[in-house]
Amino acid sequence: MATPEELPPLTGAAMILGTLSLSLATFMNVLDTSIANVSLSAIGGDLGVSTTQVTWVITSFGVANAITVPLTGWLSQRFGAVRLFTASIVLFSIASLMCGLATSLQELIAFRVIQGAVAGPMIPLSQALLLSSYPKARAGMALAIWSMTTLVAPVMGPLLGGWITDNISWPWIFYINIPVGAFAAVVTWGIYHRRETARRQLPIDGVGLGLLVLWVGALQIMLDKGQELDWFNSSTIVALAVVAVVGFSIFIVWELVENPYPVVDLRLFKRRNFWTGTLALALGYGVFFGNVVLLPLWLQQYMGYTATEAGMLTAPVGILALLLSPFVGRWVGKVDPRWLASTAFVIFAVALYMRTRYNTQANFGFLVVPIIVQGAAMAFFFVPLVSLVLSGLSADRVPAASGLSNFARIVCGSFGTSIATTLWDNRAILHHAQLTEYVRNSSTAAVDYLQRLQSGGLSPQQAGAAVNRSIDIESHLLAANDVFWISAILFLLMIAVIWLARPTRTNLGQGAAGAAH
Repeated sequence: MATPEELPPLTGAAMILGTLSLSLATFMNVLDTSIANVSLSAIGGDLGVSTTQVTWVITSFGVANAITVPLTGWLSQRFGAVRLFTASIVLFSIASLMCGLATSLQELIAFRVIQGAVAGPMIPLSQALLLSSYPKARAGMALAIWSMTTLVAPVMGPLLGGWITDNISWPWIFYINIPVGAFAAVVTWGIYHRRETARRQLPIDGVGLGLLVLWVGALQIMLDKGQELDWFNSSTIVALAVVAVVGFSIFIVWELVENPYPVVDLRLFKRRNFWTGTLALALGYGVFFGNVVLLPLWLQQYMGYTATEAGMLTAPVGILALLLSPFVGRWVGKVDPRWLASTAFVIFAVALYMRTRYNTQANFGFLVVPIIVQGAAMAFFFVPLVSLVLSGLSADRVPAASGLSNFARIVCGSFGTSIATTLWDNRAILHHAQLTEYVRNSSTAAVDYLQRLQSGGLSPQQAGAAVNRSIDIESHLLAANDVFWISAILFLLMIAVIWLARPTRTNLGQGAAGAAH
């Protein structure tokens, strides 16, 4: 088997097809984290279950996925990166078929667990394989291509899921993975099977794996169910938090002290650029993803948008991301990535500040401008931070580093979603109380409005309900603006984290380009 240094980069059609297959696999994987969100009511109605029960379709995938992502490094050493990646695509496609064919909620959840588990290694390994396909000088471009699929897919998920659910039927949100997965698996194996990595018969760290499943599963379920169960007012959430903290503490001790063959290489955190890059990536993605989830919720619940219309409004975020990513890919090897990542955080803050100007009379054009601006931030976000994370690493450690950093990103995405929606609800309650008090005590306009409603034929109760709905709409707008303000400030503060990294003009090819060998 050739060493990484002996294997040349791909050229011509092989490079194009390899890039396409890896990007499609990544896109399919990330898409499934959000595509089912807008289809839950249809799934629940078809399977005859409540909205509360059907949310496990989302939770089960997230828990299983979060557990297996950090195992990527260990799994790739044991089975080989190319073999593991191809098997993940095949099993993901089969699980997608079974999800579409499910006739009960129990079946659907079981297949979503399998789908999430086999999807775990796909994102880190697609990143590593893609970097190995390009010459060292073009490694930044490879990473830029990869990042576009990772950032655009969560935004496209609600649009595609809403359209499929409205116009075909919900099982097709899973069936569409099958032809994509078949193409990606065949092409990937055909191109990369001769570039397989060396395998090692590592012992199975059963204790470490069990602890990982325990604390990650508890944490993910706590985050997914916290809002529904009223957080720490619920004994279930308290119990999950205790299990997560205790399990995490024992896991850290076991992996660092007791075990010579850990399932997760936590020693990577000794590297300054790894932990600073991972921290900035995870925190930034958490704030970004929380707002990605919040905006469609506000549009659908309080602005009268359908799922498809909300998706159409958020889709233009990909315009500047697609246009600028190739340039960022060229710059990342020439410009200090800390400057590029700082640019991303500043643009994110500007876009979120622009959103604080939203109002209930805003039309499509006014709402979409900050979303387009945000696309520029997305172009500058992933590539520089991942280059910091991987800088200076030997080829054999890149899959583990990529898996661990992506795990942190996914978990912080869950944190961001939970925090953003909880903060939104809490601020809405506060604003609702303040507006109601104002209407009762100070607003002659409100009294006139009530009188006009009653003179128009509404009963006092109906007129009161109409006013309360207007207050509810306004209070959720103000609450959303609060979240946008806080998010903008957080992005500016997080720039300090980026500058904790050591200065580098990373040539990703020195380590990462050989990651898949």
